[in-house]
Amino acid sequence: MGPPCSITQLEIMTAVPSLQPHLSTPDSRSFGHVDTWIFDLDNTLYPHESRVWPQIDERITLYIATTFGLDGLSAKALQKYFYHKYGTTLRALIDEYGIDPYDFLDFAHDIDHSDIELNASLGDAIERLPGRKLILTNGSQKHAENVARKIGILDHFEAVFDIAAADFVPKPERRAYERFLEKHGVEPARSAMFEDIAKNLVVPHDLGMTTTLIIPKTIDPFREEFEQTAVEAPHIDHITNDLAAFLVERAPLLDKPA
Repeated sequence: MGPPCSITQLEIMTAVPSLQPHLSTPDSRSFGHVDTWIFDLDNTLYPHESRVWPQIDERITLYIATTFGLDGLSAKALQKYFYHKYGTTLRALIDEYGIDPYDFLDFAHDIDHSDIELNASLGDAIERLPGRKLILTNGSQKHAENVARKIGILDHFEAVFDIAAADFVPKPERRAYERFLEKHGVEPARSAMFEDIAKNLVVPHDLGMTTTLIIPKTIDPFREEFEQTAVEAPHIDHITNDLAAFLVERAPLLDKPA
């Protein structure tokens, strides 16, 4: 496998998506054997223009500011420290301060859903995938259901495996994936994982899943560069900035009934 993708490749995909919306490694795993389709939620099943994540990010900052009596800048700095050290702010707050995780999740996900648009093409592509479809998220089940319902895809999924189901152990920790596999009886070698953060695909690929990294069509100003870079690495089989089109072009789809 070649060296990591340069930022130039990301710029090509984001500036002129019609020229190169998908990338696959020469030895990438395919989808012909897949019977279980696993999707992350945030920034994977919706574009950043939906303004879901910026609102959650603001709510987390507000939670930290209120809890610790900090100003906005100090709260944001502490939030980013928690995120980089623990993987999620919630994990840090549980481990270091024993906060009630359900109160935190309810507060963080109390957002406006009005900018989330119905995505009929994505719904159609997911519906036509052969086999089971599951959501695996570091967020809450309620949040995942609210967002997926607004997109118009909730009915296509068998279940949501959320951070509570993982005993508040977040991706990318291996235990989170193992609990997911055990709870839902998923065979990883016959599964595909779609995710917007490259490091969250390391364990799925190691377990045998076909992995696809979702990057934005245009640069998201509310997220860090590493979270939206077209990283080429041994644990990433495919990269796309258009999930619906990718599924139609690369994944086996069941014929629609006449």
